[in-house]
Amino acid sequence: MLLAITSSTWIVTGLGFGIVLALLFCLVYILQFFGWIMQKIETAQKAKNEQPQGNEKAAVAMAMYLFKEMNHDKPASVIGSQSRQTTWNDKPLGLNNVGF
Repeated sequence: MLLAITSSTWIVTGLGFGIVLALLFCLVYILQFFGWIMQKIETAQKAKNEQPQGNEKAAVAMAMYLFKEMNHDKPASVIGSQSRQTTWNDKPLGLNNVGF
């Protein structure tokens, strides 16, 4: 019989199920290990990139100096808006004597 359930059928099924579960657990641990490695590499790269080199410090200092020099002699100006009285402005204010 092709579909007969015997003791050997249960053994093969149990072994297959056990192998699949074991491989899944191994895969989870392998992925966690790679994540740990990538985290270590990323923190090392961040530590390397955080400290500016000598040329970068000089460029920042020059930019700050030039910004201060460029804005030193400029007078402060205030931009304001003028209100112009037109018939379009009078209507919401009730100043046009139309009656509505």
